[in-house]
Amino acid sequence: MQATVGDEIHVHGRTVGSAGQRGEILEVRGEHGAPPYLVRFADGHEGLVFPGPDCEVQSRAE
Repeated sequence: MQATVGDEIHVHGRTVGSAGQRGEILEVRGEHGAPPYLVRFADGHEGLVFPGPDCEVQSRAE
């Protein structure tokens, strides 16, 4: 997975009925766009994200 600052990350809900989360990537800490990512989520909290198979990155250009 690769991302750049400003891309959006979508974390899908893991169980039926649980909501997914969307956030903006503020900082890329891995080499060449690799994780982990510092993300600001829609509710305002920030966290370090190590994306798994339930995540996808949407670039600013899409």
